[in-house]
Amino acid sequence: MRILVRAPNWLGDAILCLPAVRALRRHDPAARLVVLARPWVAGLYRRETWVDEVVVYPSGNGLDAWRRKFRLATALRGNFDWAVILPNSWESALVPWLARVPRRTGYDRGGRGLVLTEAVPVPSHGSIPAHESFYYLELLRRAGILAALPDPFPILLGGIEEARSRGRELFAAMGVEGQVVGLSPGAQNSRAKQWPPERFAEAGARLATELGAWVAIFGSSAERELGWRVAAALRRAGVHVLDLAGETGLEDFIALAAACEVFVSNDTGAMHLASALDVPTVGIFGPTEWYATGPAGPRSVIVREPVECSPCMLRDCPTDHRCMRKVTPDRVVRAALGLLERRHEERGHAYQDSQS
Repeated sequence: MRILVRAPNWLGDAILCLPAVRALRRHDPAARLVVLARPWVAGLYRRETWVDEVVVYPSGNGLDAWRRKFRLATALRGNFDWAVILPNSWESALVPWLARVPRRTGYDRGGRGLVLTEAVPVPSHGSIPAHESFYYLELLRRAGILAALPDPFPILLGGIEEARSRGRELFAAMGVEGQVVGLSPGAQNSRAKQWPPERFAEAGARLATELGAWVAIFGSSAERELGWRVAAALRRAGVHVLDLAGETGLEDFIALAAACEVFVSNDTGAMHLASALDVPTVGIFGPTEWYATGPAGPRSVIVREPVECSPCMLRDCPTDHRCMRKVTPDRVVRAALGLLERRHEERGHAYQDSQS
């Protein structure tokens, strides 16, 4: 069996689908499993030992991009028996159809059942657990791959210790030694998801002081200015700062995040990544569905204010942004320190067990 998995387009979704893709591998350990992924998430799957190959899906929507997509479909033709299409878009189903993959499985959304051989009905509200990871697992259950929905938690990446070791080497090469507090103050394409930058700076400064740590700021190239603002505020507070917004590719980001002592983030892919690297992670939620897209790692906690208008799912707040402004730095700091205290206790118990 040769299986092509069309991966989700965004980092958070790419992590939340991991239980489903791993279930495919367990279903047929001898299969050749190839992941078709956008360039910015391809590195996530290259690290996973259960993936045989990662093929990069061309980005862009212009004429040249579509030419590359058609060439890709031609190159894939005859090489696969089954395509599992995890994103909901029409385009994600088009390339497997053009590649003439005999069996094409995906949710029947947006009229794309025309290009699927197995158009799976979308789960009705409340028919499966709310967390998004179950949405991908349910696709496989309805396709006959799973007898029942498993418990997908926690979601962890492979090779965490190797990533952490490399991250410490990268930090040392940048002149950073000792503990690091990771901050991700941005939220791509959604201003409503962003906790105010001055509060990120206050929380980061208090954690750095408490832990005797540096602060590393992460973000996309579009978030450079935001990273600079948070870094400047931290430096004014006397904190050692490494501003890496827009400065790292995914592979380096994975390593550096793994080496952080604690990570504070908005509801973003960075939050999911840090959580999946077993880093104590605080996710700050406001307008989005915390019960559906919360971090699924074993050392994570959500901080939110239950205001009457949340979750609204809007990209811009039409009122006073109360869902985020009512979240105080003190709550975030206490949540982060609580995670670190629990990890310390777990390590103490593990040490005692090893001596008994």
